[in-house]
Amino acid sequence: MRFIGAFMLAAGLAAANAAPARADDAILGEWLRDTGASRVRFAPCGGAVCGVIVWLRDKDSPAKVGQRIFFDMKASGANAWAGSAFNPEDGKTYSGKMTLSGNSLSTSGCVLGGLICKSVDWTRAK
Repeated sequence: MRFIGAFMLAAGLAAANAAPARADDAILGEWLRDTGASRVRFAPCGGAVCGVIVWLRDKDSPAKVGQRIFFDMKASGANAWAGSAFNPEDGKTYSGKMTLSGNSLSTSGCVLGGLICKSVDWTRAK
C-alpha cells in the first residue's frame, strides 16, 4: 500500500509540474481551404507559428507545395493570431490575422492598417 501511495503522489506531482499547453497548440496541424483547392500545415517556427502549403489540387497554380504562406503568426488574443500572409496569386505579403473557432479557422490578409481585408475559411483536415 505504501508503494502505491508514493507512486500516486509522484504521479500527481509530475502532472502538476508538466508544462501547460501553449495557446498555439490549438492551431497546429493541417487545414483544408473552403474551396478544397489546398491544404496548409501550421507548425511552430521559432517563437511563432508558420503555415506551409502541403497539397494543391491544381498543380499549375502560382502556389507551390512547400511554400510558406503564413509566417510570424503570434498569439494576439484568445484563439487569435497576427503576423504576415503571403498571397501566391499576386506575389505580395500582407498583414495577416487568424481566428480559430473549434475546427474552423478564418485567415485574412489586410492592407491599409486592416482597412481592407480578404478572408479565407479553413476546416481542420482529418
